[in-house]
Amino acid sequence: MSISIRGGVDNALLSVKQALQGYQAAHPTAKIDLYRQNSFAVRIRVIDPGFSGLEKSDRHSRVWQALEGLPEETQGDISMVLTLAFGEESRSMGNLEFEDPSPSIVH
Repeated sequence: MSISIRGGVDNALLSVKQALQGYQAAHPTAKIDLYRQNSFAVRIRVIDPGFSGLEKSDRHSRVWQALEGLPEETQGDISMVLTLAFGEESRSMGNLEFEDPSPSIVH
């Protein structure tokens, strides 16, 4: 699959995308989406069949290994890392927020 950026693109989003390319290469069936919710918040969703049966902490550790090389300022912009196995999308409130984001009061 690929890494998609929804909405406008900025340097932080491009850096996050680049950092996640290693994860994508190691997990080619994963679907990764990014978007900027507002000027302070980047959201990431990783849907990976390899997450099936894993605890959330293990899933997050796998994704954050790819992100830990980012500058601290860019890491600080990451407000959501949603990690789902295929089929979990409909049961996830986080996924609902990712699909239909609440309007941000910050721009």
